[in-house]
Amino acid sequence: MNSNSEIKSLLQKFVLNQCTPEEVNEVVAYYKKNQLTDDFPTVEDIQNLLGEMPKMDKQTADDIFMNILSASKEEETIIELPERRSNFRKYISIAASVVVLLGIGFFYKQHVSNKVVEQKFDFKSSDIVLQLENGETQILSEHNSAQIKDSKGNIVGNQSGDKIAYESSLDPEKLVYNTIKIPYGKKFRLQLSDGTMVHLNAGTTLKYPVKFIAGENRQVFLDGEAFFDVAKDKKHPFIVNADELNVRVLGTHFNVSNYPEDAATDVVLVEGSVGMYQSNEEFDALKNTILKPGFKGSFNKENAKISTKAVITDIYTSWIDGGLTFRNMTFKNIITKLERRYNVTIVNKNEKLANEKFNASFKDESIDKVMSYFNDIHGINYTIKNDQILIK
Repeated sequence: MNSNSEIKSLLQKFVLNQCTPEEVNEVVAYYKKNQLTDDFPTVEDIQNLLGEMPKMDKQTADDIFMNILSASKEEETIIELPERRSNFRKYISIAASVVVLLGIGFFYKQHVSNKVVEQKFDFKSSDIVLQLENGETQILSEHNSAQIKDSKGNIVGNQSGDKIAYESSLDPEKLVYNTIKIPYGKKFRLQLSDGTMVHLNAGTTLKYPVKFIAGENRQVFLDGEAFFDVAKDKKHPFIVNADELNVRVLGTHFNVSNYPEDAATDVVLVEGSVGMYQSNEEFDALKNTILKPGFKGSFNKENAKISTKAVITDIYTSWIDGGLTFRNMTFKNIITKLERRYNVTIVNKNEKLANEKFNASFKDESIDKVMSYFNDIHGINYTIKNDQILIK
């Protein structure tokens, strides 16, 4: 690396975690040799590169900060500043910035295989995306058949149309997760390795093990809505994590709705029994809420309280067959759900309408018929052009 442009390019790759092991060694060697010379990148250069770092969760950021502190203390014991340089403060800043860069880079290298940085998913795209444990992604078409492979090329499941069935014969030493992301306007099905069937609604993300392991709970992580037909296994409870709520079952049929716009996470039990409790707590059958068939449990996201009431379960599971139901729902939230269901964009210029609440149920209807209903019953004036709906 003889030119300034080469080290800048390599430093950028380092910050973005794109260096090979050999290139990482080059960066470290260059820093040790040239940390106080004029051709080292400026503080502004480094700050610009830092701005391109992927976002991390709080725990990762805390770990990195502690790592940097320990690295900085080690650096302080060996750096000697030239007294004759009048701009030595500049070089302190550069050295400190590079210590931060190296600290982040090394931490990222050490943890990238264990922790995948989640990329923001565009639910309004038309692609069903399957993400592997190492971050690699596969685009799925609900009209095709294909083999599902892991990062090493091993077959772990088979796709047939809108369903993936995972192999039950695999024998992994540790849990390996896949994450599937369902865009607006589509639905999908999964058969997990234990035989559990999962129906995934539009705008849903589910993280789940490729193969469950004996002796450990069968746990999956849900953002969105899914209907679970859980295979019975008394020795291995099945747990759905929906952010701050855990839903624990042994074998049953139930629906979980956990969309971000909703004030509550709803669990509707069709058959069997489920326990509801906060995700930071241990399950206690005597203290936690136990649902009976025909009941809905609602976890209030604001105060973490759980309430239950008897419901007609078909209303909450009709989406599997194309149905659509709104119960005491603001029109603002209805818009979000219509956008998700039909993959359209709705612009509402009637501000008074946003917070009004409605009750409505539809079978497998088109967006035109749904909007026509609101116009006929509630006098909502609208126009539809392509995938754009304007409410006046």
